[in-house]
Amino acid sequence: MTFLIGAANSASDAYEIENSLRLPGATNNHLSMVFGSTASNRKTFTFSGWIKLGNAVQFGQKYPNEKYILCSTDAATSTTNVGYGGYTSANTGSFHLQDGRSATYIETTTKFRDPSAWYHLVIRYDSTQSTASNRIFIYVNGVSQPLNYSNSGDPEVDLNTEVDFFIAGDNIDATSADSGNFVHNVNSYYNGGFDAINNSFDGYVTDMHLINAQSLPPTAFGKTDDNGVWVPIKYKGTFNAHSFKLEFKETGASANSSGIGADTSGQDNHFKVGVNSNLAAGDITVDTPTNNFATYNSLRPNNQATLSEGNTFVTGVTGGSTSMEYHQLSTILVNKGKWYWEMKITANNTISANTYIGCGYWDDSDSTHGTTIQGCLVVSGTSNVRGGGSYGNTATFQSSLPAPVQNDIYGFAVNCDDEEITFFRNGSAHGNADNDYSGLSAEQKLLGPYAAHGGSSQLQNIYLNTGNPAFAISSGNTDGNGYGNFEFAPPSGYFALCTKNLAEYG
Repeated sequence: MTFLIGAANSASDAYEIENSLRLPGATNNHLSMVFGSTASNRKTFTFSGWIKLGNAVQFGQKYPNEKYILCSTDAATSTTNVGYGGYTSANTGSFHLQDGRSATYIETTTKFRDPSAWYHLVIRYDSTQSTASNRIFIYVNGVSQPLNYSNSGDPEVDLNTEVDFFIAGDNIDATSADSGNFVHNVNSYYNGGFDAINNSFDGYVTDMHLINAQSLPPTAFGKTDDNGVWVPIKYKGTFNAHSFKLEFKETGASANSSGIGADTSGQDNHFKVGVNSNLAAGDITVDTPTNNFATYNSLRPNNQATLSEGNTFVTGVTGGSTSMEYHQLSTILVNKGKWYWEMKITANNTISANTYIGCGYWDDSDSTHGTTIQGCLVVSGTSNVRGGGSYGNTATFQSSLPAPVQNDIYGFAVNCDDEEITFFRNGSAHGNADNDYSGLSAEQKLLGPYAAHGGSSQLQNIYLNTGNPAFAISSGNTDGNGYGNFEFAPPSGYFALCTKNLAEYG
């Protein structure tokens, strides 16, 4: 049995999506492209892309600033963007289309907040339609969404309204407003007049299409499989000179077929890593709609942490109202099979006391922490690391592990079938924890990656790598099925926490 928070799309089909682009949020992380000419038709287009949320949605917080997944703007005139977040509603979580030229803001009334899910977003725009209600549709996972309009009192898109997608630009590296220079950006950037921090999306995007002069249904890009799950299919239609498709399979920085932003439509509208952008090869991941990897769960209650890097990096806060400044559980929990993940500890200064990493489960009866340690390492200052297993917080730890060093990578081989956890430090095994599951409910046996930090004097930062690392990997190892990217080889018979492996072993 496995447990995946929310209704994430995880099924695979004949069309496999191999890579995605992780947008880390909070800093300049964007791709840029300019068209050499302006399209003759800016009244009709289709956007299609798959999106997985990072801390674009986090428990107990509201996000008044919309996040721009794709935008075109010169900042001095107007802008068009596809994004997430919304500002019309009291709380956020909608997908939207904004067009500054017509003062139009259109968002879904349904909120989408599942950080474990891959969402398929299609925006179908055709302002030439004589019936106003036929001019724009927003679909999520193949379903047409009810929409909320906020455009200066006009409830619909006006007839023959032109958008700012597909307008020519002449300076891809502009860093300030430049009237008439339209730069198309994946993610927000201040050459569009936006706040790069508040408007930058945190999460994952892939299989992104922008198709000029065509109004296409979601069935051009996806379908419902035999299990009732919306899955991607390969788009078999045409692209014109003002269209592109981004699959994020390459790692280069330039605007060519070897770049992160390579256009695979055949039109060579390649994106480059934008000016002042921090995107790099490490932001290409294997977390996709057809193989979804576990991350930290940003909807975890009682949490005082900040998540970034697509929910794979957690950092605490100084002080706090509970005894642990943060406690993070993953989006995928398991109680069957053998699983492997890595956690890398970094710190602002020294490695601080009372840092727990490893394996835990959700326990709603624990009002302070909400999560109970089941098998963890305890990093205690720079003196030692202790390992053990527990039900509740009464572990008997062994003190034979070496003292921690900043940037150590700890591995966890979790054998749910034999109730045993093996701890690794930088690839070497350093002891086991035998867990006693007697008396536990099925829900309490659901384990997953767990991180917590209880000291207020130091900020402890912890990367989680279930196979989609946000930190640099020097060697590169997959599990026995060829999935994931790990610094150290998983033990034989242990697998990455991803949906393809869950379907086989979970």
